[in-house]
Amino acid sequence: MDKRIILDDKAIDRTLTRIAHEILENNKGAHDLVLLGIRTRGIYLAQRIQSKIEKIDGITVPTGVLDVTQYRDDITDRVSQDVVAYKIDTDMNNRHVVIVDDVLYTGRTVRASLDAILDHVRPKRISLATLIDRGHRELPIRADFIGKNIPTALSEEIVVMLDEVDDKTQVYIK
Repeated sequence: MDKRIILDDKAIDRTLTRIAHEILENNKGAHDLVLLGIRTRGIYLAQRIQSKIEKIDGITVPTGVLDVTQYRDDITDRVSQDVVAYKIDTDMNNRHVVIVDDVLYTGRTVRASLDAILDHVRPKRISLATLIDRGHRELPIRADFIGKNIPTALSEEIVVMLDEVDDKTQVYIK
């Protein structure tokens, strides 16, 4: 199967730097920011954005993990209700929470993320940052911070690879 590389490791790094700047500009600094990365690759993208924000603004933004498995409406095998939806060592009430994901597609993962967060806390604001927006939304959801828009056919797949998981960093379409 042919694959076409969309972003290499340097392009991903530049893209995440831009997203970090956009988040800071939109929020007027890092005050009250919280980053939640959607499992799996969103976690590492959130950590990379956190590092960039720290270099830019000198503030370490609280960053955590968001597991939306039990909130998905397209998965019939439910996990135990004891599964924690998110893991972060800070109070997210009245904070600007930025959900970070690798690919925005149908919007169902984002909807599940909103449910997971709002079941437990009341943030001041929730935004969405995504490395890739490929279109084909099934729900009225849009990203606030987009690395790259890549229109795709339904038969195509966007693959995000990160060193932390895949021992290589790139985005390709197949």
